[in-house]
Amino acid sequence: MTQIPENTLIAHLQAQAARGVPSDSRLRLAQALLDWFTAGWSGSAMALAAPYRQVARSAFPGAGSAPVFGAGALMPLGAGFANAAIAHLREIDDAHRAAMLHPGVVSISPVLALAAEGGLTQRQVIAGVVAGYEVALRLGEALGTRHAALFHATATAGAVGAAAASGVALGLSGQQLHHALGIAATQSAGLWQLVDDDAHEAKSLHPGFAVRNGMMAAWSAQAGLPGARAFFTGPRGLHALLAGDGPLEAIHGGLEEGDRLNTTTIKAWPSCAQLFTPLDAMRALMDEHEGVSASRVEAIEVTIFPHALKIAGVDWPAKATETPFSLRYVLAALLLKGRLGIDEMESPDLADPALIALGKKVRVATSDEFQKAFPARRPAEVSVVMRDGQRLTAKRELRRGDPEDPFSWEQLQRRMRAFAPAMSDACAARITAWCERFADPACDSELCEVDAVLFGVAEAE
Repeated sequence: MTQIPENTLIAHLQAQAARGVPSDSRLRLAQALLDWFTAGWSGSAMALAAPYRQVARSAFPGAGSAPVFGAGALMPLGAGFANAAIAHLREIDDAHRAAMLHPGVVSISPVLALAAEGGLTQRQVIAGVVAGYEVALRLGEALGTRHAALFHATATAGAVGAAAASGVALGLSGQQLHHALGIAATQSAGLWQLVDDDAHEAKSLHPGFAVRNGMMAAWSAQAGLPGARAFFTGPRGLHALLAGDGPLEAIHGGLEEGDRLNTTTIKAWPSCAQLFTPLDAMRALMDEHEGVSASRVEAIEVTIFPHALKIAGVDWPAKATETPFSLRYVLAALLLKGRLGIDEMESPDLADPALIALGKKVRVATSDEFQKAFPARRPAEVSVVMRDGQRLTAKRELRRGDPEDPFSWEQLQRRMRAFAPAMSDACAARITAWCERFADPACDSELCEVDAVLFGVAEAE
């Protein structure tokens, strides 16, 4: 059989699932699970969660045992779709600099939906989730920046990642797993045109459909159906047809560097991750200089890498769903309110004269030099010009929550409560304890019980 990079990737996934789990990956997985529950709980409180649950119930009817954030339980396919979509609504699900996608929603959602039916041990869940991250992030990095400007990589590379997560969790053979990824690749789609056409409310269909397609691909391969073998590197594979310009070696090179799971970013702000470095810079100026306040600011000058505005290019939001994609809004809201939390994104007063006036003071420029550092870095510089003529400047290239500046376990728990204020103390403790078990190898042989209480379906006893 001709050796292709996809063969190496499949062999790597099999070896990864068979070996012991490194301690750093265990700890990072526990954090990723806590982040996923945080995003799901936060999203389930939004009005938009109801239509996504309705879609899931209509498309995948019938009672099931897989809990859905906020209401009821469905069969695994419906729950995987719904939970991926809901956990993406707030824009707080984890991200990745080089891959430019959200790996948790496409890796964790299908595996926990499958585990809810029973029969998966903690070790099988770990293997599936780690494989999902590995594939989604490697493919996303290889697809590169040109792809990410046109397509939502969470939907494209994410569909293949969801197939890997599902296939490894289900224990597919190497050949079946290869077919699963090939089948999923044929269903990779997700156009950024929805942003241009003000259809932000439908963005969460991207991870939802990615999970649906990935789970279906795994079951199809399990049933004996074949998939494309050179699904990524072939002349009609993903890289060639979806405007790929990233390094092809990303899908099969650097296998000794450790699990890609450990290279993700947990988001510090409830907005598009493209806007984090300017937000971090503004926060630093506010913390370091007492005089930086809305009433004393004459102008806010922002220089950012051009790609950011291809995704987060809303000049001023007309509705709440556009707030995470507006640089002027998030900076103005942060400076005016002193914070940028759920309320500022979910219930913004977009007609507030003070907010509008401050937004008009934000001047945005792009830098080709900054773009050269993308996606490994996300350079942004913010200068605040005070009414007395004083100029204060801060520059950031990395984001709070990046692997180089991670959150502690305690900080992640506080973050969960801030982003999901409706969560009770008892439920928060239960979710935290459930996630912590994945750091303990002694629990690996036990069945992974997916309790509905973790999803806000019932009150903790």
